[in-house]
Amino acid sequence: MSNKAARNLFIFGSLFFFVIFLGLTYDTMGKLDGRAPEITEQINAGKMVWHKYDCIGCHTIFGNGSYFAPDLTKTTLNKPKSYLRQFLMDPKSANPNASMPKLGIRAEEADDLIAFLDWTSKVDTNGWPPKPILAAAGGVAGKELTEGQKVYQSHGCSACHTINGIGGTTGPDLTRVGAKHDRAWLVGHFKDPAAFVKNSAMPKVEAPETDIEKLTDYMLTLK
Repeated sequence: MSNKAARNLFIFGSLFFFVIFLGLTYDTMGKLDGRAPEITEQINAGKMVWHKYDCIGCHTIFGNGSYFAPDLTKTTLNKPKSYLRQFLMDPKSANPNASMPKLGIRAEEADDLIAFLDWTSKVDTNGWPPKPILAAAGGVAGKELTEGQKVYQSHGCSACHTINGIGGTTGPDLTRVGAKHDRAWLVGHFKDPAAFVKNSAMPKVEAPETDIEKLTDYMLTLK
């Protein structure tokens, strides 16, 4: 190959791959634009509150942080904002069993932090962070999930509850819940938690009766 041919091959080859690079960049940026809502001043202020109180020292967000407390990436999808506001300012007034200390978060700071957490909840994370492996949580690692475990997983119960050491710690440990409560109590509690546990922060399980029965069947196996 002559020097001229080699030079032309290099030039055209470089241009070809440069065009491909531009195309891939354009495609990627177009997808990223739709993954996250607009960032406002309040959201930025909430992020500053997040760092001020070192929330990442106990919690995870987008899979990053510590695992002493629940992941908060999608927390506003699971908890009412009014509850979160009260919890942030005085955890035990919202949940007497809370292990989080009272940090002295002011009302304005709580609102800003909730705005930040609401923003993270709306970000399309493409399934990240992954949910815990519920088969292991139910003590049937390597086997297909039961119908009750699927309901437990689909409703995000593990964000607050622990089974065999897997899950969140905001709510009670359910490892032996089947030995503590009968079917009637469990079904009633799923439908209206506050009627069975005073000051319960748990939302009602909005699911068909058949799913509640499946979830109850699963809970009764945990003994």
